[in-house]
Amino acid sequence: MGPVRGYKKRRKIEKREETSEEGSVDWWDEFSKRIGGLLSSTKSMDKFESVFKISRKTFNYICALVKEDMMAKPGNFVFTNGRPMSLNDQVAVALRRLSSGDSLLTIGDAFGLNHSTVSQVTWRFVEIMEERALHHLQWPSTEPEITEITSKFEKIRGLPNCCGAIDTTHIMMCLASADSSNHVWLDRENHHSMILQAIVDPDMRFRDIVTGWPGKMKDSSVLQSSNFLKLCEKGQRLNGKKIELAEGSEISEYIIGDSGYPLLPWLVTPYQGKELSESKAEFNRRHFATRMVAQRALARLKEMWKVIQGVMWRPDKNRLPRIILVCCLLHNIVIDLEDEVQDEMPLSHHHDLGYRQQISELVDNNASILRDKLSLYLSGRLPP
Repeated sequence: MGPVRGYKKRRKIEKREETSEEGSVDWWDEFSKRIGGLLSSTKSMDKFESVFKISRKTFNYICALVKEDMMAKPGNFVFTNGRPMSLNDQVAVALRRLSSGDSLLTIGDAFGLNHSTVSQVTWRFVEIMEERALHHLQWPSTEPEITEITSKFEKIRGLPNCCGAIDTTHIMMCLASADSSNHVWLDRENHHSMILQAIVDPDMRFRDIVTGWPGKMKDSSVLQSSNFLKLCEKGQRLNGKKIELAEGSEISEYIIGDSGYPLLPWLVTPYQGKELSESKAEFNRRHFATRMVAQRALARLKEMWKVIQGVMWRPDKNRLPRIILVCCLLHNIVIDLEDEVQDEMPLSHHHDLGYRQQISELVDNNASILRDKLSLYLSGRLPP
């Protein structure tokens, strides 16, 4: 995973397979009575799923992940009626805050909590999740994993040996314009925002992220600052087996991105210009259809975890990257657990409306040759 500014690296925690002791129907029956106003009448989801956007199985898994840390140091959180909050209560409040994007006051009123309690419970959940759930966001480390990923990408539109699709989105913030220190967060569309760059696999799972930088940074600059680029340049990433396109012509592992990124030996971007040959135009069509998975993943992320979809009201710039990270972890958990609720979500690719396409002029000559070979291969015109 790429760096998350504002996030302190912690010890690696192995995946736990335990389940929540409190994840029972009884808890939900009682809890749902207190939040009757939130219960949706949506017919395609049950009431639990309409509130939290995840299944009970996924909810119980998340409770199991955070249980040890949450119970080790009880926060003595209580409802306004003085009743102590259980583990499930705390996880439910945090998930509702992250998934709905509703204000602290709105959630507090709905759940019978002071808004300060909602804030504290949510932040405690975020801190624990970024430690306990980090194994859900990793670059594939084994050859079978890589082979599965490249095979799935090739099935989309034929691109061989592709290991990921990279894209960038903006997390909007509402900051006081009168405060000169906030000017650094003004992006090229005159919004205050923070960047999230993600590399995605064909299942829309995040494999590497970078966040925390101001929204005005170019996609290429965010990439240049990333640990992923450093690993690639050292030959420690995208260094697996090569695929033979034709006799004497091989292609290494690579990722794909739009024209806002530089063309590099391990990062393939589309051809630019209008008067393109048929093989180049066909390559661009295949390239676009394949990298759509990254756009869909970012759109799904913002749709499911709406705390980062809208305009966040004066967020703590040190905490926001960590909230973004946890939303990405939750996004991956839903995929890893094959949660059927995701099938109910609309499939969109619009995640950054109002932002113009960036263009990078940086082209590596060797990468240009490789892209030409790949284009000819896909059009069936590469000499044997």
